[in-house]
Amino acid sequence: MAASPAHLSPLSKPSSPSPSPSSSPHILLTLPRTRSVPYGQTRLANSRFKCLAGQTGFFGRLGRLIKEKAQSDVEKVFSGFSKTRDNLAVIDELLLYWNLADTDKVLDELEEALLVSDFGPKITIKIVESLREDILAGKLKSGNEIKDALKKSVLELLTKRGSKTELQLGFRKPAVIMIVGVNGGGKTTSLGKLAYRLKNEGAKILMAAGDTFRAAASDQLEIWAERTGCEIVVAERDKAKASSVLSQAVKRGKDQGFDVVLCDTSGRLHTNYSLMEELIACKKAVGKVVTGAPNEILLVLDGTTGLNMLPQAREFNEVVGITGLILTKLDGSARGGCVVSVVDELGIPVKFVGVGEGVEDLQPFDAEAFVNAIFS
Repeated sequence: MAASPAHLSPLSKPSSPSPSPSSSPHILLTLPRTRSVPYGQTRLANSRFKCLAGQTGFFGRLGRLIKEKAQSDVEKVFSGFSKTRDNLAVIDELLLYWNLADTDKVLDELEEALLVSDFGPKITIKIVESLREDILAGKLKSGNEIKDALKKSVLELLTKRGSKTELQLGFRKPAVIMIVGVNGGGKTTSLGKLAYRLKNEGAKILMAAGDTFRAAASDQLEIWAERTGCEIVVAERDKAKASSVLSQAVKRGKDQGFDVVLCDTSGRLHTNYSLMEELIACKKAVGKVVTGAPNEILLVLDGTTGLNMLPQAREFNEVVGITGLILTKLDGSARGGCVVSVVDELGIPVKFVGVGEGVEDLQPFDAEAFVNAIFS
């Protein structure tokens, strides 16, 4: 049955008949105002991936393309970590005129530089003591060798505990990604930027406005849907259940051949257990529609909070099982070492980092590019 105009948001101006509405009176599908190709996305690229979307391995290709893009955007990552790099620049000065007699003094100051950049006591001691052993054993004989060993040690910590940095989207369509986090961390903005990146790689994206608690959240996500040319499912009435919104969105994604459904959720403090339980309901709801969903549960953490993000991450992980992290606002922080700490502490990979305000500034995390950016 064709959709009644009364069920469409004011943002909807479809040029062709719209899809049938959800069976729930509380859910509606909002279409973007424009079908134009956003932000320089070429029609050639779009058509290139339409033919691949139905083939086995589409999600694998999508993950690899995003990873390749990360490697080509090294300059963005480099500039995004400038404040952390400035904090660690003292290491170059320490090692420039290093000699064996000054080892203890140099390592003490190196330890301080790592702590100031929020590497955390555990990681810092592990790194410094490893360097001390290698210096005293005669394995490191120059400042350059010490710096190379430092970078190698940090890289090993990141890759050993958090190696799966690519999105794991499974084999069934649609892939479902839940975005969770506390208020103010950049959750909805990160979802919008992720939608932009995925759509630019040829995926058909449906957004789900599951943040039914904050009044402006749906409006904010609708703006992102319009900017990125994606479709969106929102709650038509106040105080609709988030699990119902997400369930209906995933059903629509499954019925209409969407590649990825991006699910926003209400921001919540990790100490608010009733709201944390709502996340469990959301997770179960989408799993009933698509077996194995959600494929990813990404926790958005504010990089400016440094090591204070660890309690949040632990609680969210215990409740819903976090599969990856999005660290935001790192361009405005000198505490980039927290990236290493959170990976080592929790064993959860960082999938994306926010290194600027622009729509393209949510960058896929590349451990080697990160290490080179902070230890230039």
